[in-house]
Amino acid sequence: MLNNIQPQAVLFDLDGTLVDSVPDLSHALDAAFTELGFSAPGEDRVRGWVGNGALKLVERALAFSLTDKKIEPQRLNQVHQKFLFHYSLSNGKASRLYEGVSEALEILQRQKIPMAIVTNKPIEFVPGLLSGLGISGYFKVLVGGECTHKRKPSPQPLFYACRLLGVEPSQCLMVGDSKQDVSAARAAGMAVAAVSYGYNHGEAIELSEPDFVLAELQSFMGSIVSQ
Repeated sequence: MLNNIQPQAVLFDLDGTLVDSVPDLSHALDAAFTELGFSAPGEDRVRGWVGNGALKLVERALAFSLTDKKIEPQRLNQVHQKFLFHYSLSNGKASRLYEGVSEALEILQRQKIPMAIVTNKPIEFVPGLLSGLGISGYFKVLVGGECTHKRKPSPQPLFYACRLLGVEPSQCLMVGDSKQDVSAARAAGMAVAAVSYGYNHGEAIELSEPDFVLAELQSFMGSIVSQ
């Protein structure tokens, strides 16, 4: 575990940590639901459902919309495919970087600290989103929801990113916004910082007891590289 030393690599979650992607996710989910005869959930509800990948997002939305709460696999798959189609059209259009993100990534890059994205988001949407936001050049490795057999909170995606980076997990820092990120980092034997502004299903991230709770990324990254 890191102990007052500069990490050899930093792994970042994407949605809710670097990027506020809910406007695009909500647009796609509303479009899919409306097309299939459901009421559009709306952005406020979607904010509370993001965090475990696209399929889980759709499942939570269906559970809210169906009066009997019975989600048949065929229906789930149908809505999921519609959502993916609409998200392919909206991805990146209204998403925005959180304050201080670009500056934080620049600090790490100047120190030649390799960075990776480790997200539960489908990998097909990751490169385009990063490119559209102007931050794709910072990351040596991209790990999406389908890149390993299990997703966060499993440590598998973190271990995979470390192998690709050639860095031991104990010498890495995971930065996320949810209890899934904290749990994955703990299971990987990795230090973990969590932002307080992300998507954690309405639960204060402090309850998950990360090593660091951050109001923004820039100051924290500046502090760890100056040690």
